[in-house]
Amino acid sequence: MKLKEKAVQICDILDTVYPDAVCSLQYEKPYELMIATRLSAQCTDARVNIVTKDLFRQFPTLDSFADADLTELEQAVKPCGFYRAKAKSIKEMCIRVRDVYGGVVPDNMDDLLTLSGIGRKTANLLLGDVYGKPSVVTDTHCIRISGRLGLTKRHAPEQVEEDLRRILPPERSGRFCHQIVLFGRDTCTARNPKCSECPLKDSCVDPSFTKIEKKSEKALDKSGKK
Repeated sequence: MKLKEKAVQICDILDTVYPDAVCSLQYEKPYELMIATRLSAQCTDARVNIVTKDLFRQFPTLDSFADADLTELEQAVKPCGFYRAKAKSIKEMCIRVRDVYGGVVPDNMDDLLTLSGIGRKTANLLLGDVYGKPSVVTDTHCIRISGRLGLTKRHAPEQVEEDLRRILPPERSGRFCHQIVLFGRDTCTARNPKCSECPLKDSCVDPSFTKIEKKSEKALDKSGKK
């Protein structure tokens, strides 16, 4: 089976299992997603959502973030970790969005990458979720699972993004990445993946799957069950 065909087949299965998959970060305005994604570095989405609930009330506009007292902003985002660097980035990105882009989060990769603390992963998320453009968000789940499924043999985020762009249907790529996050959390975990109940096990090329299957068979043989 060609990789493009395999990718479509995987997308079809994920659509069945996760038909309503969306970004788990909560936001109402595009710049709020930009801020939330910056806070999510080395922090869980669940914690970010707790923090931003109060944060977006404390700083209700883009201008309020741009004009914020840095010490006050640091304290507001402190529960997300690395709070000094994150607060500095948030203030700087909001200043640039306001002063250079007229208060509108950019809709293209080149401009997004000029914002403080924004890399390709975050830029892709914004392009896909805010503007509905083809996007490939190569987080740890995406990199790990794409490798296990044989969709890429590379590990660097930009390389994995490049490989997936070649084979994923553009209109499904953003949804695929959200689905992969859910799949990586509940089934294809980094350690002890639930291979026996995996809906994508027929597409898996990870040798650990075969090892798990053999262990299960031996356990059944020893118990005398068929």
